[in-house]
Amino acid sequence: MRFTTSLLLAMALMAASTHLQAQDNPVYVVSYIEVAPGASAPAASLLRQLANASGKDEGNLRLQILQRVAPSNQFAIVAIWKDQKSYDAHTAATHSKEFRDKIKPHLISAIDERLHNALDVAPTGSASTPGEVFVVTHVDVPPPKKDDCIALLKTLVDASRKETGVLRFDVLQQVSRPNHFSVVETWKGQNAYVAHVTAAHTKSFREQLTPMSGALYDERLYKSP
Repeated sequence: MRFTTSLLLAMALMAASTHLQAQDNPVYVVSYIEVAPGASAPAASLLRQLANASGKDEGNLRLQILQRVAPSNQFAIVAIWKDQKSYDAHTAATHSKEFRDKIKPHLISAIDERLHNALDVAPTGSASTPGEVFVVTHVDVPPPKKDDCIALLKTLVDASRKETGVLRFDVLQQVSRPNHFSVVETWKGQNAYVAHVTAAHTKSFREQLTPMSGALYDERLYKSP
């Protein structure tokens, strides 16, 4: 009986420790926003205002606003927060609430906000350059294929970060669905991006991923609005 009680106590303490560690880890958030086709300009303005205000929030490590190349009425926010507390404070901040209120009339679907952990994230990225191409890709596989997909993604990261035109290449793993991933890339320009997607390691990655995919390979190109 004493052994069982001790075991249960140890398990509870381990779970609590794991929870506290998760609370202290950086929080990576990718948000997808889609507005009416004629509302791209006001939406971009509201997003820039949000970025300016949020960049001053305590615990904000990065917040990037992106506008899809086509269709241009789709946007993404890629953000990194020091920890869960910082992210929660941001979502409760007045400027965050005002942004949601002001953009709501323009939305044609709910804001799709996805929280992630870092799967393979570089400590820093290269300096920005004019004409950058930003890419955010959603990858998902059935749960039994999760570890196989992770191995493939890590191989892709290692090869892609060695390319001359890469500025950033990171992979995030969704918190609620660990078999879902976001690949976040920045390239020096269109030529660098084309060289990447036609490279042998990229083709090999996609060929191996396709049979195990749970959905279409959702790659989206963006620019700064």
